[in-house]
Amino acid sequence: MMNLMHWRLLVAVADHGSITAAAERVGMTQSAASQAMAGMEATLGAQLFTRAPRNTLPTALGLSVIEQARVMLGALQTIRSTVDEARPMLRGTIRIASFPMVLARFLAPLLQRFAQLYPGIEVTTLDVTDTEVLTLLDAELIDLGVVLNPKPERKATVLGRDLWMAVLPTDHALAQRPADASVSLEALLEQPFVLATGGCTANARSLGAAAGLTLRDIRVEVREWNSAFSLVREGVGVTLVPEMALPAQRKGLRVMPLTVPLHREFALVGSPTRAPSAAASALLAMLAD
Repeated sequence: MMNLMHWRLLVAVADHGSITAAAERVGMTQSAASQAMAGMEATLGAQLFTRAPRNTLPTALGLSVIEQARVMLGALQTIRSTVDEARPMLRGTIRIASFPMVLARFLAPLLQRFAQLYPGIEVTTLDVTDTEVLTLLDAELIDLGVVLNPKPERKATVLGRDLWMAVLPTDHALAQRPADASVSLEALLEQPFVLATGGCTANARSLGAAAGLTLRDIRVEVREWNSAFSLVREGVGVTLVPEMALPAQRKGLRVMPLTVPLHREFALVGSPTRAPSAAASALLAMLAD
């Protein structure tokens, strides 16, 4: 089944010539966008784009579908503008805290769309760690925060999820397996390890502990994902990172899925003690749409 996000993605791919760039524009991960595009083509029973290594171009039929999609989205925007002009503008402020990766790659395009829908609402974002997000929420210093793997008791609006991926030097013994091979978490954690945290409490150490495993040989611990990739290339050790953090340039690296997939979920949550403001409720309603 197709929804508005699918049609926005379709137009964004046509505008940017790249599924990766289009995914960032509409607020999706690259893998989710690729799956959505494949699902659209399967539902319609037609190929809308031809995919080349450096660009994605519409087919002749795709051009016609994209033209109609633009008309539909334009009509929807006209309806929204008509309604907005007929009612008082919602005003207010929203303070949102998030850890850097989700803020930059996922939340930013959503907030751009929100600003178009609600120009009277001012949104302030704070770039903090996942632990600081919870502290700020509990102290009621922010309206909303992006939380990793939110607890069931917190009312959460899920933004997305990604998989944890093993990253090894290309000459590592485990990296010599076939292209479709996976690696177990236990085998990975037994290797000399570069512990990358991204400033978050959810990392290889916590994932291992949850599985009853221990990192036996941590050679170095770093905050930045790019630092970890450089160290892996140099043969210092292997690492485990979220799919969203993987570099575009992977020379010298072998990326492998875990045999038993592990994912992390990120979601917007509000204060545990008070209801969201009208402005925050408007943002949550847009995301639910």
